[in-house]
Order: sequence, then structure tokens, then C-alpha cells
Amino acid sequence: MMNEAVRNLEPNVLWNYFADLNAVPRASKKEAKVIQFMKEFGKSLGLETLEDEVGNVIIRKPASPGMEDRKPIVMQSHLDMVHQKNNDTDFNFDTQGIEMTVDGDWVRAKGTTLGADNGLGVATIMAVLASDSIEHPALEGLFTIDEETGMTGAMGLKGGLLKGEILLNLDTEEDDEIGVGCAGGVDVTAMGSYTLENVSQDAQAYEINLSGLQGGHSGMDIIKGLGNANKLMNRILWACHDEIAISGLVGGSLRNAIPRESVATIVVPTEKISSFVTKMEVAQFEIIEEFKLLEPELSITTEKISSPASVMSKRDQKILLNTLQATHNGVYRMSPAIADLVETSNNIAKVTVDDGKIKIECLTRSSVESSKADLANSLKAVFDLAGYKTEFSGAYPGWAPNMDSPILQVMEQLYENLFAEKPNVAACHAGLECGILGQNYPGMDMISFGPTIKGAHSPDERASISSTQKYWKFVLEILKQIPKK
Repeated sequence: MMNEAVRNLEPNVLWNYFADLNAVPRASKKEAKVIQFMKEFGKSLGLETLEDEVGNVIIRKPASPGMEDRKPIVMQSHLDMVHQKNNDTDFNFDTQGIEMTVDGDWVRAKGTTLGADNGLGVATIMAVLASDSIEHPALEGLFTIDEETGMTGAMGLKGGLLKGEILLNLDTEEDDEIGVGCAGGVDVTAMGSYTLENVSQDAQAYEINLSGLQGGHSGMDIIKGLGNANKLMNRILWACHDEIAISGLVGGSLRNAIPRESVATIVVPTEKISSFVTKMEVAQFEIIEEFKLLEPELSITTEKISSPASVMSKRDQKILLNTLQATHNGVYRMSPAIADLVETSNNIAKVTVDDGKIKIECLTRSSVESSKADLANSLKAVFDLAGYKTEFSGAYPGWAPNMDSPILQVMEQLYENLFAEKPNVAACHAGLECGILGQNYPGMDMISFGPTIKGAHSPDERASISSTQKYWKFVLEILKQIPKK
């Protein structure tokens, strides 16, 4: 069987529940199957199981014998996963389960995202709920929906529904990190139109294909300075703007993923082909040379194709290229309070130019609300100058660190005792649901941790086997040491 090697890994119970979960399609906003899966799981254990108004699943389990005097807890992870695959991978996320392989110390998927974000957290909670031997206080397993594309599950969870006093969020991706804060975000979308013009018969059409970038998480990986396919493609088109007419452009796919690929369809008048080829070669060489250490698999190809029916007018093309050139991408401000933490950033996630319509989709993040608004307004200013309409949507708050948290103190000491080193207590430049959940549960003591996962939101996503074993040991000890009421 495809995933048998994964099922044989230790801790066996955790990897088996992860494999069970990965057999269920669970794209963001398409969670009906996985919601049903979780409800059937809870009911099969004879535990109180409910689905709230928006689709979150809550499974309640009483304290194990002798743990009734401990504070009740919530163990929380999100059900949805980012669906990304390589261009040459034939895979239907709506109908197929994830195909996993074991590669040394890593579990990977075959050409797709793995779903360890946040499937390993979900599997952890399942293992605790199903166990008759793990010591734990009264607990609620909270399985939220749509974390990856709007956090609508966390936003829709009403106050008063949860009974726990401590929340353990299992969505951090370095096993030595204890998360105490995160960034908020807002979707920034620009929409415009352009005039279509007929294509000259005395011209050659080309498809420019930029691929092979690493991509990755648009929050956690933004500090790495990786290539953004939309910015790099615009740089190429900018360099050749006198010679080309754009017919179509599509780059990126999801707001929370750094775009790995972009494809442009252009038309070049015959008399300008020589100049176009020269400028294209220079731009290609410069970009590959600049990014050779960060993006060794970067590929830029140009292929002759049949002529399209229409192209963008020169005036509208100039506005588009100027706009994308001026739109900020990457780190905007580093945190002055926490070393090496990105405070504010933007990801130009998706660009679509087709049939007279332009759409530019960004995700702006910050742990400081005023800085988030400043960058979002800076983007809007550029889009306004272009004559595009700008929309802000899907805003969610950050999570402010509480360094006096009782559960933080317990976990810091436990980590030192178990692993003979201090943990990295940190805030992260990603959206965790803690900030949103904290709005309706302001008194809840919250913490985030998890096993080491690399390449989340990309087909290179992989989970460390040894780290998962370390993390599982940590989970079991934390549950034993939850403070008394």
C-alpha cells in the first residue's frame, strides 16, 4: 500500500491517524468530507461531538482518573490544508488522498503538499482522544476549518462554547519553538480593466514560462528573500516593454504561498524580434545570476506559439508594468522588539491578466495593527494611481505575547528538563488562530508548538520523523503537568 511505510513509523498511533486523515480530501473551503470524518471519529469513541454553525468540530473528553483537579484544556488544530502540486504532477485534490513516502528522516508527498500543516496537529489530538492510557485533564479537541484562506472557522467560533481555560495550539513548525504571538493579516486585492487591440499579422507570439522557484509560506519564509514569480516575470516584461504587447498573464495561486510559477503570453512585431531576444537574454541572465544561490532550480524559457486574438493596449500595458514594479513585495519592517522577527510584509501572491481584466491579489501581514494598515494603504496608493479598484478583506488580528503566561512557564521548564536545552520562546510572522480565538475567549491562556515541518504550502513540504517523536514525548508530559484549578 502507498502509505504503509508511514503507518509503520513511531509514534505509531500518531502516524496512523495522520495517514487516515490524509486519505480525506480537505482543501480550504471544501471541508465537508473532513468535517464528517471528524464527527464520525468522535462518535465512534462515544465522546460528546458537535459541529458549530460554521463547521468547526468540537470533541469533548473527561479527565483521566486522578486528573480531575487540573484546569480543563483545549487542544486545537485546523482541518484544512493548502493544495499545491508541481505542474508535471497528475493529481486531483478533490478526489484523491495524499500519497506519502519516507525519505530518510522525512515524510514527504509525491509532487504535492503533504498536509502536515496542520494534519500532524489534528492527528495528535485524535491520538489523545482515542487513548485509554494517556494522562490528561478534561479536554476539548477543537478542529477548526478554513484556516489557510481566511481563518473563517476561528472567526465564527462563538464565545461561551468552549469550557477550557488553557489552549494548546499545535500549529508551530519548529520543534524547539514555543509560540507566544503571531502576525495578523489582510487580503489586498486590486482590480482593473484594459483596452483590447487586434494583433498585427506581421508579428510573432511567444509564451514566457518562469518556473522552478521554491515558493513556500508567505509569512514564515518571507524573510528568506526567495524569488517571487510575479515580481520576476514583471521584471522580464518591464525590460522588454518597448518590444512586446501582452496578451495574457497568470502567476501564483494562493495568497499564503509565495508564487513559484508565472506564464506570460506576448506578441512581438517582426522588426523588433531581434531586439526582444537580446533584452530577454540579458534579463534572464541577470535574474538567474542574482538568484542562483537561493533559487538554483529557477527556469525561464521562451517558446514560439500561435498568435492570440488580441493584446493589451500600449497605454494600459505601461500602467500595469509600472504598477507591479512599484508594488512592494517582501519584508517591509523588522520588529524592533524581537530579534530576527519580521514585523510587516507583503506577498504579491497572484496576478491574472485575461480578456480585458486585471486582478492582483496580495496578503499583507503584521504583528502591529498600525503597521499592517500603513503597508496596506501604501499598496492601495499605488493601485489608486493606476486607476485600479482596491478592496481590503479577510482581516484578522495578531496575537500579543503574554510572557507571564502560566502554561508558558510550565512548558519552558518541562522542555529544559526533557531535552537539556532552553526552548526558543518566540512570536512568528504567520497567522495563527490564537489571535482570533482570543477575541471571544479573552481570559484563555494560549500557547503554540509543534513538530518540525519544512516547506509548508509547497510541494516540498516535509515533516521530520525524529522531531515528531520528540514532539510527541513533549505533548505527553505537558498533559501530565497541566496546573491545578
